[in-house]
Amino acid sequence: MTKFQKAGIQPFGVNPAAVTSHAAYVKKLRFNFPLLSDPDRAIARAYHALKDDGQGIQRSVYVVKRDGTIGFAQRGSPDVDDMVAHAR
Repeated sequence: MTKFQKAGIQPFGVNPAAVTSHAAYVKKLRFNFPLLSDPDRAIARAYHALKDDGQGIQRSVYVVKRDGTIGFAQRGSPDVDDMVAHAR
């Protein structure tokens, strides 16, 4: 989180689960960032994060720059330094 904060990045997660289930999940995993609900998978669809079955979510990371352009996009769990470098 320190690297993100220094780069002016606000991380957040998006998950298709209901908001009510997020609270327990966030507490259990000790997330220190917001987790948004995407029950109809509209965000996942827009960011091409759906698996081939159209329901499952493929972990994907996007850095949206302040001007609204995509500075970084990668499936999986990329290196934090790569994400931060592309955020500027």
